[in-house]
Amino acid sequence: MKNILIIGCGLIGSSVLRAISKNKIAKKVFVYEKSKTNISKIKKLKLPCTILTDFKKAVPNVDLIIICTPLSEYKGIILKLNKYLLPKTIITDVGSSKEKSHDVIKKTLKKGISWTSSHPIAGSEVSGPEYGNKDLFLNKWCILIKEKDTNKKHLSILSKFWKKIGSRVSIMNSKKHDVIFSITSHLPHLIAYNLVKTATDFEKQQRYELIKFSAGGLRDFSRIAASNEIMWRDIFFNNQKNISKVIDLFIKNLRAFKKDIQSRNEKSLIKKLIDAKKVRKKIIKLKQDINKPDFGRN
Repeated sequence: MKNILIIGCGLIGSSVLRAISKNKIAKKVFVYEKSKTNISKIKKLKLPCTILTDFKKAVPNVDLIIICTPLSEYKGIILKLNKYLLPKTIITDVGSSKEKSHDVIKKTLKKGISWTSSHPIAGSEVSGPEYGNKDLFLNKWCILIKEKDTNKKHLSILSKFWKKIGSRVSIMNSKKHDVIFSITSHLPHLIAYNLVKTATDFEKQQRYELIKFSAGGLRDFSRIAASNEIMWRDIFFNNQKNISKVIDLFIKNLRAFKKDIQSRNEKSLIKKLIDAKKVRKKIIKLKQDINKPDFGRN
């Protein structure tokens, strides 16, 4: 590829930029970023890119566009891009919810232009270009979305692109993607937000300084709950139907735990705890985490 455009240069966008530079994938990388603070940071960090103030000159000469913004910004970005896009241009994004955004893209993107969606399963609770990492995608999954109208050539090129920056690629449709990630990603984040809210509510009610005594459990949940609120608002709203279903399942299981505890049903409770430990072992076996105590913290 000669030219790549990254729209939105926070944690993920700047990590993509660094990975492209490290692996020498493009001759030139353009960045479009609306945040003046982020633009200032990009310049200070001397990231290897050309910052754009508009799309007019660069977009017709770009081979690949990667949108790394919150889901709620897609429509506005597409409307700005439409007049400059060419059929040859490969367009992708890194959003965590796909089915609803696919509908927005389909309705807004001008005819004759293809969009092939991506979801790199990588990230952190921090945001901003200063936290970007050239190895963020190394050995991490990247999901590519394939629908009936997907451009197969673009899908193939994107698959090679993500593999070049270190990802393992899996292909599925948007419906399956949103069901899977409602339970593996979206619900855990929602639980983290709710647990931290519950702790702060409890602190106010009891008038105890309990936050300073945060054990490992609350501490680790608070890390997840420190994630970008705009990004997660968009994910929760976009994957509303699936998240609502898994919330119901979570509440059902929570009630079962409560029942076991109140009735002192040792057999049932122990079984639940042992089964949960098996999942942790499976995650490690699948190389989704490291087998070190306390997540390898020093």
